[in-house]
Amino acid sequence: MLKSRLLHINLFLCVFFSCITYSQVVQKKTPIREVLQLLTQEHKVQFNYQSDLLNDVYVFLPKNNLTFSQKIKNLESQTSLYFSVISNKIISIVKTIKICGFIKDKLTNQPLTGATISTENLILISDDTGYFEGKITNSQNNISISFIGYTTNDQKTASFTSSKCKTIFLQQENEVIDPIIITEYLVSGINKTENGNTTINFSTFSILPGLIEADVLQTIQALPGIQSSDETVSNINIRGGSNDQNLILWDDIKMYQSGHFFGLISSFNPQITKKATLITNGTDASYTDGVSGTISMKTDKKITPVFNGNVSVNFISTDLFFDIPLGEKSSLQIAGRKSINNWIQTPTYKVYFDRITQLTEIENNVTNVINSDQTFDFYDTSARWLYHPSKKDVISVNFILINNDLSFNETASFSGNLETKRSSLSQNSIATGISYKRKWNTTFSTILNIYETDYKLKAINANVLQNQRFLQENTVSETGIKLSALYNFENWKLKTGYQLIESKVTDLNDIDLPRFLRLNSSVIREHAIFSQVKYQNKKIGFSISPGLRINYNTKFSKFLLEPRLSIRKKLNDDFQIEALGEFKHQNSTQIINFQNDFLGLEKRRWQLANNNDIPILKSKQASLGLLYSNNNWLVDAKSYYKKVTGITTQSQGFTTKYEFERATGSYSVLGFDFLLRKRIKNISSWLSYSFMNNQYEFNSLEEVQFPSNFDNSHSITLGTTYLNDYLNFSAGFNYRTGKPTSKPLLGNEIITNKVNFDTANNTRLKEYFRVDASAVYKFKISEIFNSEIGVSVWNLLNRENTINNYYRIGSDNSPDKFSRSSLGITTNFVFRLYF
Repeated sequence: MLKSRLLHINLFLCVFFSCITYSQVVQKKTPIREVLQLLTQEHKVQFNYQSDLLNDVYVFLPKNNLTFSQKIKNLESQTSLYFSVISNKIISIVKTIKICGFIKDKLTNQPLTGATISTENLILISDDTGYFEGKITNSQNNISISFIGYTTNDQKTASFTSSKCKTIFLQQENEVIDPIIITEYLVSGINKTENGNTTINFSTFSILPGLIEADVLQTIQALPGIQSSDETVSNINIRGGSNDQNLILWDDIKMYQSGHFFGLISSFNPQITKKATLITNGTDASYTDGVSGTISMKTDKKITPVFNGNVSVNFISTDLFFDIPLGEKSSLQIAGRKSINNWIQTPTYKVYFDRITQLTEIENNVTNVINSDQTFDFYDTSARWLYHPSKKDVISVNFILINNDLSFNETASFSGNLETKRSSLSQNSIATGISYKRKWNTTFSTILNIYETDYKLKAINANVLQNQRFLQENTVSETGIKLSALYNFENWKLKTGYQLIESKVTDLNDIDLPRFLRLNSSVIREHAIFSQVKYQNKKIGFSISPGLRINYNTKFSKFLLEPRLSIRKKLNDDFQIEALGEFKHQNSTQIINFQNDFLGLEKRRWQLANNNDIPILKSKQASLGLLYSNNNWLVDAKSYYKKVTGITTQSQGFTTKYEFERATGSYSVLGFDFLLRKRIKNISSWLSYSFMNNQYEFNSLEEVQFPSNFDNSHSITLGTTYLNDYLNFSAGFNYRTGKPTSKPLLGNEIITNKVNFDTANNTRLKEYFRVDASAVYKFKISEIFNSEIGVSVWNLLNRENTINNYYRIGSDNSPDKFSRSSLGITTNFVFRLYF
């Protein structure tokens, strides 16, 4: 029995070890040359390869039951070889090279899904993490990496020889733009370009004192030479010019309305605005209008592969933003914002409302009239559709709608009966634009822009005491077409093109009792051709960009030639000098007929030049600057001279002497802007100073020359910002000399029932001083949701700053003084959720 069991065990062990031995024999690797010889004999084929390619290459012999193609695939899977069938009888063998990597956005460091990685015989697509992997057969071929909206990146195969997968960053493809020479000019996101312009990139923008959101028109006021004489974004003064002398563009659409809340906040939603550029001099010849400056805002030109967005609420409004991919070649961005005072009236809203209505009929009506049922609302909607039908074509469609509405009841008692009438004021804009860019080859591209913009200001002033209704309207309708051609070759760039602009302005005054109706309408059509050349030599640090714009005004049969120039020279690693110059003109201006027009709230109305009492505005400007940058220190100093002709007294905001005069003249500004900035790790601090001597010249007035209403002789800003991954904090102050004004002549204040003023603008209001602070805290809620909360305090010391004054004859036949004040201490809070 025992012998029998031992025999069975021995037999099992023999069989077991025999199987193992047999398996080891079968699984033993064979030199691939021997395998290829067997395949050659069996299938009557010929293999071609380099003599040393198969050295030290061993494989397991493919099974006999496989087909010939399956055997080839089996050999490829065991080696780094690629078998290419040349014909039915000839197979070429080459060695493959593994490539892998991650594709990311250079600016945001975000992965790019759907990027194309291509060689002569291979095309790969990156996944959701930006990762790609594959094998190529020709070590001499370049690897091309492309993504719609980005510049194509060509890589050498040798750069993939490392075992570690590399990260490849793609740069967003832009139109002809100026290279950035200074990053973080003031704070993160504010940069300076080679042509002397300042750009604000809101995707990397940090924070400024008093701001918790990236309000475009508030942000630029932190820059030297930019102020607002009445603390509103609808009255920004660039180097001493009035607000109507600024060209405001939103995706190349000219906008005639810039403010919500009748000027206290920007009407352009910061969530959809990707970048803003401020141009004060040396303007590109493709731009017209804006004799004082240009503010150009752009939406994102990149197609986002995944859905994202954010929603927020603050003490003034709530807003939302969605970026919606529509396939690999298209995306839609939608943004909206609406005031929240219909649901809740916050302290911030009340401070804002009191600020805009002070000393107007809305705040205090005439005796025996009571105001009630005040309602106010504002909203904006903007959208951008981007479509890339091919790698060479880009189509963009933009739309924006802006609206402000205010209404209130006026009630008075007649013979014991109450009678009520409703007054209202509305201000709105609607605009759309289409852009088509075609990149014909590496050196030549074309851009076609078409836009239509419409603006309307309407007021119904119901006088309940006189049973009268006064209707006022001011409308602007403008159509623009611009075709540009761009050439890039070696160190040269050329932009040339044609532009047509047709502008129509209509002005209506309608009184029902006594019946009065006046309707004025005018149209100006202007053609222009332009050319801008740029030469850049990086070796010697030199660039020059001359340009010329030739305009033809069909209404006045007049040609206007406008040269432009920008020169920059690098003296050494630390110092650069720049020289800028330009001639410009514009056909539209804003005038004020009476201070109580449009309920005294939005008094300015657009008018077109008539070559008579409203001339064409023309400007000449030149500047010279020095820039120093080293060891996180930045010094930027520039002096400039600007002269603008064709202004009217009605466009300059006179509220004292010459308030009711109508005269044409000019102003000239001699100015100096200075910025000192130092960055230490996460802290950036800056000091800016501006000086200007801004003088009017009106030959038909009593004083031919006197200080401009916008002559802020000295302006100083000091600020500091702390920034890390989760906390942004900023604080600072603003100081400027008081605004020029006139006083009644002492001892002879009234003549023929009019206030008799002393010399024009021979005195000034009290100095303006304001301290602001703000903080934003960022935190992660989940893998999907990020969030931030922020708080800001405007005018932290609650200082009362007088921004304007005027005089009226009182009941005692003496002049009564009225003063408008700036915002007092104003707090705001924001909560934003990103997804």
